Amino acid sequence: SSELVKNFALQWLQIQRLERFAPDSKLFPTFDDRLKAAMLKETELFFGSILRENRSVLTFIDADYTFLNQPLAEHYGIEGVNGSQFRRVELGPELDMRRGLLGKGSILTVSSVADRTSPVLRGKWVLLNILGVVPPDPPPNVPALEASDVPGAGPQTMRERMEQHRNNPACSSCHQMMDPVGFALDKFDRIGRYRTADMGRTLDAT
Repeated sequence: SSELVKNFALQWLQIQRLERFAPDSKLFPTFDDRLKAAMLKETELFFGSILRENRSVLTFIDADYTFLNQPLAEHYGIEGVNGSQFRRVELGPELDMRRGLLGKGSILTVSSVADRTSPVLRGKWVLLNILGVVPPDPPPNVPALEASDVPGAGPQTMRERMEQHRNNPACSSCHQMMDPVGFALDKFDRIGRYRTADMGRTLDAT
């Protein structure tokens, strides 16, 4: 069962890529190899518990528990977990955002890019790995996501940048599928920490 967890679960969830992921160290100085290993271990233990306890597949979405050690608990802002050993932690109502796979730092991190979140990648991850829906490939020569070039506009939120990007007719059809799902996860930053603001403004995760 341990080999099934390592060889199937990590491929299904595509989180083996976490080992090669390196977010911008200037923007995310607390992200290190120890934290990366803890994120992988949390997901392995979570999958293993569902397998060995013969739980419903729906537990992957709404489980009210996870597995944490102190470094990962501190990363999530969860108190009362001390030491390097992993233990099962019940998630009360105040930690609903951490339920199931979509609250796991490993998945939130591999579905981002080096310096920011990516509603597109997160939406695509959910479509492919949870819903079994394959979004179409992007058209050739899609322009990169850019910040506003309007003088005096100030820094844009991710939602504002994506709205600008979707105005391109070549981009809009795919984004209509992926973006709504990805924006629902935008209250997690690029390395899976929970947040309520983006660019100094209240974050809209509708």
